Amino acid sequence: MNTSSMKKPYYIHDTVLVINLGGQYAHLIMRRVRELGIYSELLDYNELSKDIIEDIKPKAIILSGGPSSVYEPDAPTIPTWVFNLNIPILGICYGFQLISYLMGGIVTRGKGEYGRTKISIVEKDPLFSGWSEEEIVWMSHNDRLEVLPKDLKLLAVSENGYIAAFRHREKPIYGVQFHPEVKHTVKGKVLLKNFLIDITGIKPSWRPTDFINDLIEYIRRTVKDKKVLVAVSGGVDSTVTAVLIRKAIGEAKIVPVFINTGLLRENEVNEVLKNLELLGIKPLVVDASEEFLNALKDVDDCEEKRRVISRIYAEILEEIMRKDKDIEWIAQGTTYPDIVESGAVRGSDRIKSHHNVAGLPRTLRSKVIEPLKYFYKDEVRKIGLKLGIPEDIIYRHPFPGPGLAIRVIGRVTREKLSIVRRASKIVEEELYKAGLYHQVWQAFAVVGDDMWVGVKGDKRAIGRIIIVRIVESEDAMTADWARIPYEVLDRISRRITNEIPSVTMVAYSITTKPPSTIEPC
Repeated sequence: MNTSSMKKPYYIHDTVLVINLGGQYAHLIMRRVRELGIYSELLDYNELSKDIIEDIKPKAIILSGGPSSVYEPDAPTIPTWVFNLNIPILGICYGFQLISYLMGGIVTRGKGEYGRTKISIVEKDPLFSGWSEEEIVWMSHNDRLEVLPKDLKLLAVSENGYIAAFRHREKPIYGVQFHPEVKHTVKGKVLLKNFLIDITGIKPSWRPTDFINDLIEYIRRTVKDKKVLVAVSGGVDSTVTAVLIRKAIGEAKIVPVFINTGLLRENEVNEVLKNLELLGIKPLVVDASEEFLNALKDVDDCEEKRRVISRIYAEILEEIMRKDKDIEWIAQGTTYPDIVESGAVRGSDRIKSHHNVAGLPRTLRSKVIEPLKYFYKDEVRKIGLKLGIPEDIIYRHPFPGPGLAIRVIGRVTREKLSIVRRASKIVEEELYKAGLYHQVWQAFAVVGDDMWVGVKGDKRAIGRIIIVRIVESEDAMTADWARIPYEVLDRISRRITNEIPSVTMVAYSITTKPPSTIEPC
């Protein structure tokens, strides 16, 4: 399979390169940079090369945190020629320690600093413009910088007497032991603004809606006069992708396809087709529900479910393309979190396989275009609104490509699908009634094989357990459980146990991401 790729979109000029040294907050650094109106891109430390620097031409480099110790064998590192590029560099946590270590400093095991920590600014510097002499920051480290190399100047110390910030005496190289990207560092965003806008001199220009014409032009340049197959699910990513493709090449060249997998939400087929019709998109509808359900009947492993669904999905698309030889491209609504979680970003661990990233077989004769792969979900929504897509579609909760199969723990059966489908609908309906649906990122139900003894009709009953998952998030890279009012949770619980006879217990998930993921598998 040939995949269209670019180091960065041709229409983007100022880029901040975030070097991933293994930290769980690397993606969060990117989010904060983009919130400042500056485009950022993630790169694994192993892939950092002079060719990539020449290609991307970053205006600044940020080194992320990470769990390793800089003095350990095979610890993540960067080449020292980076320090001679005359590109402003900011090291965060592990990145802070790595800069000092490579310049001759001594890093040792300390007693560790975790959570909210007070630091004192001991040297005035533009990096700390707008900061008081003492501020609260968020620390998360075991090692400490014990001896500062001669080329670095101390800027701040922690309440424990540890070096908390430095700058190079001659070059625009900075390091902070704390995490400015997390909200617990009260003025963290101010520090990032100081570094990127005031020190580096980047002019904020990253506004996703400003790039719609560039995206359309990119699509035209890429696919030329060939037909493009677009698999539409009704979600915001595939819908925005379809609208962009249609605007770029016209109705005659776009082949929208909607596949009913049998793993969709209650009434979803009708709702999706109605919404797409409003946008002038009339997809080819393929009912493959029996095929998907039969293929999944003996599968209980999460990743295997995703692989099976991706394989059948691709086979259906392949058959459509076989019948229409003029189709040369497949358009996918891949977004940046999809790439990160599938391990497609260098250095990121594969958390889950996303069928719109990793699921198409190499034998497929198509080329793939992913116009949204540089954007986060909230950015895609802004683009969609600018394109005139109705808010009901734009703010629909995300729904996984593999559908309800991954909200069924264990083997997928018709009974379990029926239970989770109805329970999820109840969750959504009650959130709508309470005016909370658009205030949360995602809300759904999960069912597994565990049973719970209950009492129904004054008789002992053994029924299934439903887990309700409602989360708040900005981009699905991190998430917190939503503090839903007890009375709403009570209505959800009572409705589920009353309306679904085989359920005797409803539980509410209160685990964040990380350590959990949003979806159960």
